[in-house]
Amino acid sequence: MTEISMPPNPSLWRRATAVYAKLLEILLAACVGILVIPVTLQIISRYTPFIPSYIWTEEMARFLFIWTIMIGAMIGVRESAHFEVDVWPNLSRRAEAAIRILARLGVLGFAVVYVVAGAEFTRFAWHRTSELADLPLWLIHVAWPVAGLTWIVFLGEQFVDELSILFGGRA
Repeated sequence: MTEISMPPNPSLWRRATAVYAKLLEILLAACVGILVIPVTLQIISRYTPFIPSYIWTEEMARFLFIWTIMIGAMIGVRESAHFEVDVWPNLSRRAEAAIRILARLGVLGFAVVYVVAGAEFTRFAWHRTSELADLPLWLIHVAWPVAGLTWIVFLGEQFVDELSILFGGRA
């Protein structure tokens, strides 16, 4: 993953978000690594008689895949890894900062929707279980509000940086 530049003496907030981002990177790697197991079992059991066809592997793969996507999206917001289109390529640093703030306000809108709708989504699944593996469904549904809250935290850092550039502070 790409390292985000840190000021020489980062605040407690910056250090905490850096630790959280590193934890997310580790969880993402673990999800992808673990995802290989049920998918491999599905493939091998489909084409060979050596391994029985397990039903839970499909559901586990789906759950892990959703968490992989959500954790990847969280890291993507932290690293500003989403695509950008340079409509105005020769702008000053302040103008670029202002445009990035506007773009991040759009992402912030999506983050708020993820938190609000995701909380309702999770509440709906609180007392339900999956059909095959009998896993609590809130474990999968909680990925949406967690992603939204994480985006808000990481966007807060970026807003501070961009506002600092916009109003003439440090870069």
